[in-house]
Amino acid sequence: MTSTKPESGPKKSRRKTREFALQALYQWKMAGDPAGVVMSQLAEEKEFAKIDEAHFAGLVTGAIDASADLDALIAPHIDRKVEELSPIEHAILLLGGYELQKHPEIPYRVVINEAVELAKIYGGTDGHKFVNGVLDKLAGQLRAVEIAAKLEPKKKSPKPGA
Repeated sequence: MTSTKPESGPKKSRRKTREFALQALYQWKMAGDPAGVVMSQLAEEKEFAKIDEAHFAGLVTGAIDASADLDALIAPHIDRKVEELSPIEHAILLLGGYELQKHPEIPYRVVINEAVELAKIYGGTDGHKFVNGVLDKLAGQLRAVEIAAKLEPKKKSPKPGA
């Protein structure tokens, strides 16, 4: 017998949630619509029911509200002005930067990987390489403790009875 219970948990919808958040940030950048308007429009999409709506709303409003601060964090890691970034790559960097900064429960490698995947799908030809490089540098700044912990050699636990 198959269950009709909807999927639950973070695995269910995180990638799709990020895709919708990216669409919202792109629309915000291009049309200048407020976050609430953009999110309402996207909520009408058929696939919206499959996402984590709370995470989506947090990503969109958080990235928009923190966009100036995020741009200031991103700026030293790029070779041009933030205003000269493609809108899609800028939106991906805002999304990834926001998750790196405000969601320490999500491993930095997951944040970067998800952003790179979005860039492969929606960005320019080598946009994913650019996004990877910028977010890797940003992770070094925002997640230094997590990165250092990953680099530490694993300590062997003593054998029982030793």
